[in-house]
Amino acid sequence: MAKASKREWVWLQCSESGDLNYRIEANMSKGIPERLKDGLKKYCKRLRRHTIHKVKRK
Repeated sequence: MAKASKREWVWLQCSESGDLNYRIEANMSKGIPERLKDGLKKYCKRLRRHTIHKVKRK
């Protein structure tokens, strides 16, 4: 049998509006990856511009 995946679904939350706009699958076996700790610059529909989105686990 195959091993269970170590990848986990996490939400990206807009730092300005607080909306959960994106859901991504990330390898969380060793904690939050470096590239996600600082946040990703993604588009926020409510603000209609690019903002920093940070990881939020549900």
